[in-house]
Amino acid sequence: MKSITIEGQLRTESGKKATRQLRSQQLVPGVIYGGKTEINFSAPASSFKGIVYTPEFMLADVTVDGNSYRCILKDIQFNKVTDALTHVDFLELVEDKKVIANLPLKYVGTPAGVKAGGKLVTKMKSIKVKTLPKYLKEFIEVDINNLALNENLRVQDVVATNMEVLNSPKIPIASVTMTRQLKQEEAAAPKAAAPAAKAAAPAAKAAAPAAPAAKK
Repeated sequence: MKSITIEGQLRTESGKKATRQLRSQQLVPGVIYGGKTEINFSAPASSFKGIVYTPEFMLADVTVDGNSYRCILKDIQFNKVTDALTHVDFLELVEDKKVIANLPLKYVGTPAGVKAGGKLVTKMKSIKVKTLPKYLKEFIEVDINNLALNENLRVQDVVATNMEVLNSPKIPIASVTMTRQLKQEEAAAPKAAAPAAKAAAPAAKAAAPAAPAAKK
């Protein structure tokens, strides 16, 4: 699994004044929790870019005062005006302690419905799972080869081994819908068939044998 290394410094002061001073130095305050102790630290804003500005799921090895903590990103805060990163929360991974994480979905294959002229619509990019740290992965593969036209795949169809999926099982995650062209073709088919059937009716009548005359 991909990981990023972040070098931080221990924060000994808290409060708005201390936080403003950190940000004026292009440092972002952060916290690591979930382990034996809570660690308050700061690190250069640039060191968080690889894990904050990406849809990928990855681990973070955060080093603070010579101690390294393996973590996952749990929460981020931004300035409402400038959109600058203002705070980062990390959850320390403990071997025998389950964690909750959002794992990306990777759709694999070409749906049967797409081959029939439909369009694939993905409705969810990730799902929320609860699992032990050793089972965390970069993404969960979803096989969509058998997805037919006008059918849905739902959360309950996702195979997440050694994980508890926390999303509602009935929520659709992907579907194949009819394209406008396919709808037009299906709508035109009965109209085209109607004149042909109408034209065939007189021919069939003419070809039919005359009824025998009634006996007197």
